[in-house]
Amino acid sequence: LWGNPDPSLFSCKDFSLSNEKDGQANDSSGSSERGNWSNKSEYLLSMVGYAVGLGNVWRFPYLTYQNGGGAFLIPYTLMLALAGLPLFFMECSLGQFASQGPISVWRVLPLFQGVGVSMVLVSTFVAIYYNVIIAYSLYYLFASFQKVLPWSECFSWADESCTKTQLVSDCNATYNGEIIHANYSFIVSHNLTCLNNTINYKPGEFPSQQYWNKVALKRSSGLDETGDIVWYLALCLLLSWIIVGAALFKGIKSSGKVVYFTAIFPYVILLILLVRGATLEGAREGIEYYIGKQSNITKLMEAEVWKDAATQIFFSLSVAWGGLVALSSYNKFNNNCYSDAIFVCVTNCATSVFAGFAIFSILGHMAFVSERPVSEVVDSGFDLAFVAYPEALSRLPISPLWSFLFFFMLLLLGLDSQFATIETITTTIQDIYPQAMKKLRVPITLAACIFLFFLGLVCVTQAGIYWVNLIDHFCAGWGILIAALLEIIGIIYIYGGNRFIEDIEMMIGKKSCSFWLWWRLCWFFITPVLLAAILVWSLATFQSPSYGSVAYPEWGTAVGWCMIMFCVIWIPIVAVVKLVKAEGSLWQRVVSCCRPAPNWGPYLESNRGERYSHIVDPKKKELEIPTVSGFVY
Repeated sequence: LWGNPDPSLFSCKDFSLSNEKDGQANDSSGSSERGNWSNKSEYLLSMVGYAVGLGNVWRFPYLTYQNGGGAFLIPYTLMLALAGLPLFFMECSLGQFASQGPISVWRVLPLFQGVGVSMVLVSTFVAIYYNVIIAYSLYYLFASFQKVLPWSECFSWADESCTKTQLVSDCNATYNGEIIHANYSFIVSHNLTCLNNTINYKPGEFPSQQYWNKVALKRSSGLDETGDIVWYLALCLLLSWIIVGAALFKGIKSSGKVVYFTAIFPYVILLILLVRGATLEGAREGIEYYIGKQSNITKLMEAEVWKDAATQIFFSLSVAWGGLVALSSYNKFNNNCYSDAIFVCVTNCATSVFAGFAIFSILGHMAFVSERPVSEVVDSGFDLAFVAYPEALSRLPISPLWSFLFFFMLLLLGLDSQFATIETITTTIQDIYPQAMKKLRVPITLAACIFLFFLGLVCVTQAGIYWVNLIDHFCAGWGILIAALLEIIGIIYIYGGNRFIEDIEMMIGKKSCSFWLWWRLCWFFITPVLLAAILVWSLATFQSPSYGSVAYPEWGTAVGWCMIMFCVIWIPIVAVVKLVKAEGSLWQRVVSCCRPAPNWGPYLESNRGERYSHIVDPKKKELEIPTVSGFVY
């Protein structure tokens, strides 16, 4: 049924897919065997949908406000140019040139094929918890179909600390010519006035915060207390996987049509929310808090600001996840991947800035209504998406409509990224088992979704939010940094940066030396140094994960390290297996595995030209390829 798996996984001499000489393509630059995008719009929308995700809405605005407001855009733009864009362009070019997924593409450098395995495993872990966040959005979406939003007031599920306004506990006041400190009931009963900056408030929680913890999550006290599966979240998770499976049952042929809606409509909703938010009282204060008077140019002197800018760019663009290679592998060979990379990166960053205006205009109104400073209603991550913003929406006229639009936008943003993540996994299976995937794409895609659904059930228990946070903290962090650093070292310093540039020119045409000057500077020096610095900094400043004020037990942190080790351990394992399978002395084996495999190059024979005319047909006897001496071309 499955046939023989691709030997490239454990052999230096890698023959993953056959290249049939006749009738293998619809035209000179596309492959009917693997499939191609129906048109360029589908590819670009899929890439934009993959890069633009939930982090653009709930993380970037918060980081901007926290790190100097508008001043933060300076390091953010620089990091886009120095780290984000060079890696993005590299991965898009690599996938398009070889028409291979994130594992099979490493026939370019067999010793590093474990890097591709690591990318796919990290994407698998991320797919598990990312769909749980989509399930949260679905739950709130359904909860919005009520005349009164269930988190708009302190209903029966609330406790005594639930309040929509701040309750004064005590303060200083002038009484009989003396300044006294008294509780607020005494102040009110004697018609006194609290002195400025002396007011203490009772601890309280917004209704939306208690609804999130007590109703939506049924959150337990910590990772130690697993509790029961929250059945309605489990059903939402099942529905989210059904949506993903339905959109991907024909691969890019079906997902490419879906993204016309899922990638474009979030911008319509963002625009609607921005227009509505800008007309509300207090919106100006929210905008100024985001990128106005709060801008602090002196923040640029702090190293933490530059680190935040680099990590946000790096994770926002989804580099080193394997998805960019997978999506680009379905491009036609002569597609201009350079202009595509520029377009997607600029669109992604512009979306982040645009989303910040929409978010903070309504948060400013929330601060105005609740008589609190904007700083007290600004949160990051889950608290912004499922506490602060729902609370703000509940205070608007026709609040169910605005709530529906917001969570529908979150749903679409999440689904776009999830489509590409699952496509990364199925593309990998297709490259290893091409014949089986060709005949059984639908059942294999369905099986993958069912398997990941069951793995995700632990994330919809009463301790589920702690697992979601744990996976995000570890797998979406160092594993990606390590893979990206090894990727650029392998391609630029071992395969050869100049050779890689010649490969790109086979696709987009010959370019001048001045055109490549910037890219050479980044690929050879700046980007790897930045990646290494971010990785070392992240490890040096490591803190045990926590969710809010809830610290994780030691065994929870150990599980997080085990997850990341499981992802990256394949890098040395696959390298050792490659060396064992190779022939000759140890040095000869290393040299052999650091050379491209005999069938590395363009997938279609018509695109190979003289440079790759030596590519071996897997059905024929292996041939040795002439190579230049040394590692760097």
